[in-house]
Amino acid sequence: MILKFKNVSKTYTNKKVVDNISFEINKPCIFGFLGTNGAGKTTSIRMLLGIIKKDTGEITLNDKPITRNNTNCGYMPEERGLYPRITIYNQLMYFSELKGIRKKDADISIKYWLNKLDMMEYINTEAEKLSKGNQQKIQFILAVINNPDLIVLDEPFSGLDPVNTELLKNVILELVKDGKYIIMSSHQMNQIEEFCSDILILDKGKSVLQGNLKEIKDSYEVKVAEIITSENIEKYLKKLNFKDYTNIDNNYTIKIKSKKDGFKIFNLLVKNKIEIIKFELKKPSLHDIFIERVGK
Repeated sequence: MILKFKNVSKTYTNKKVVDNISFEINKPCIFGFLGTNGAGKTTSIRMLLGIIKKDTGEITLNDKPITRNNTNCGYMPEERGLYPRITIYNQLMYFSELKGIRKKDADISIKYWLNKLDMMEYINTEAEKLSKGNQQKIQFILAVINNPDLIVLDEPFSGLDPVNTELLKNVILELVKDGKYIIMSSHQMNQIEEFCSDILILDKGKSVLQGNLKEIKDSYEVKVAEIITSENIEKYLKKLNFKDYTNIDNNYTIKIKSKKDGFKIFNLLVKNKIEIIKFELKKPSLHDIFIERVGK
């Protein structure tokens, strides 16, 4: 299965909100779809799902235009769309039937996913009585209950505590192992960095960076030295004329120009018999790269 965006654009009232973007997903993976607010992410997703029409370009799956009839998609929007006073079971059953799932099969799928996400105790609970995090898990179930091949997740971890975040992470990774194609949009760069093999960053409707995340990061030079020591080392940093750093309980984050600068610090500390608990030279994080590309 190959999903392609080719020269896709969309204009609203003389404002081009998506401007000639192209990308390809050719294997089961989690594809990071990133951008600032108003960058064109939601519009692109809605064009992919057929909710709105594109002005120009092509969106294809296996070289055929995507339609609701030939593509089994699942969508988890950022905004919640649950009916507040309907029980979880009835709600999931209603949406399952809208997706063409037989009642018997829907019952099996509903109970499977509620068990999978530790939600069975809420099966007869009205949605408005659930916490924000548990409502988020129900939204996720709605996106996957029809066993879609292509899944779009918009801020999937919003409202989740660390335990449930870890639970959902493992479920999403299982879906990739099962051959699913997942597009994830999030403002949490650490989550994208953990999950995604490939990314695309939009700014004002245009693609400003895309490709394999590891290759993108490898193209950058080392910019930071992280050092944890048993005692204060600021006098040594000043001796080497390093001024741009932070220190929290002898945990130092130091901006450097190259690896050579990092090893200068390391060698001076060793020479003075300073106990080094951690020493790491780090390339920019995805957060840093994102700020660099769209921060203006």
